[in-house]
Amino acid sequence: MPSNIVLVTGVGGELGGRLLARLGNNPDLERVIGVDTTPPRRSVLRRMGHAEFVRADIRNPLIAKVISSAKVDTVVHASTTVHPAGPGRRTAIKEVNVIGTMRLLAACQRSPRVRKLVVKSTAAVYGAGPRSPAVFTEDSALIPTSTSGYAKDAVEMEGYVRGLERRRPDLTVTTARFLNLIGPETDTVLARYFALPVVPTVLGYDARMQLLHTSDALAVLELATLQDKPGVFNVGGDGVITLSQAIRRAGRIELPMPRSAVPSVGRVLRGARVVDFSADQVRLLNFGRVVDTSRLKETFGYLPRWTTREAFDDYVAGRGLRPVLDGHRLSDLVGKVAVAAATGQAGRR
Repeated sequence: MPSNIVLVTGVGGELGGRLLARLGNNPDLERVIGVDTTPPRRSVLRRMGHAEFVRADIRNPLIAKVISSAKVDTVVHASTTVHPAGPGRRTAIKEVNVIGTMRLLAACQRSPRVRKLVVKSTAAVYGAGPRSPAVFTEDSALIPTSTSGYAKDAVEMEGYVRGLERRRPDLTVTTARFLNLIGPETDTVLARYFALPVVPTVLGYDARMQLLHTSDALAVLELATLQDKPGVFNVGGDGVITLSQAIRRAGRIELPMPRSAVPSVGRVLRGARVVDFSADQVRLLNFGRVVDTSRLKETFGYLPRWTTREAFDDYVAGRGLRPVLDGHRLSDLVGKVAVAAATGQAGRR
């Protein structure tokens, strides 16, 4: 059965807000409701069509009343936060991720009209470490990099989703495990990280990274909403890019440092409210993460428009990032260093 009345959570964020606007302009949907504790961005409000915004907290049991009174048949859970771009209150975010998901799924279970659930999850559930497989599949073990981080929240959330599937086998459930999002307007940890003039890296490591353009993430959520696409799917662009390649493409200066020093740098960046450089992110930058997207293409039926490199280049161009040192200045600097070194050697003779 096609979706008719859709509820989208997390519409105060970029992805949820854009999805609300996209669905709100779909004439085949009778009603589209967006819920969050904060309203969508002004750009979304101006183009959300017939969609409507309801200020509601999914951590509150009253979310069940919203779903039942509106006769919602499709729920898109897009409010989960995996890696906040900037420093945030861990307790509040965990409550939304875990308690909010529990309340929302309980409401879905009790409502006989709900027949479809779409969940935005993350590939961070696989973790990242020296013994990780070169490529993760949807059947890989879920081993978050820490026992208390945001990736651990996602593992718990997916556990609740599987529980709901057992209790309501009539539901069509789609779980999309997104790789790290990147794009011109996306505010994520990596977007802030690669915008730093000097980018700290771990000495001796050059992680392979696979990225997902926000346009592809939005398209996957929309397709799962409008069509029945049950299952768990890795979602990411084709190809990989190494950390050092990404830094060069962004025109940044790489600063390799001992692994033991990275947490201290992370605390400084977090304290300066620049970027939330968590332990999960440090391990990702150490070991990288690559997933197999065959199931997305063959079973789900979606071929990402943006490769990893194209998505990253679009981020660089859209943000207007300019090289910290352009070619001419860098050549001049290298020349001056060479002259100074030669002069110093001549003086010692």
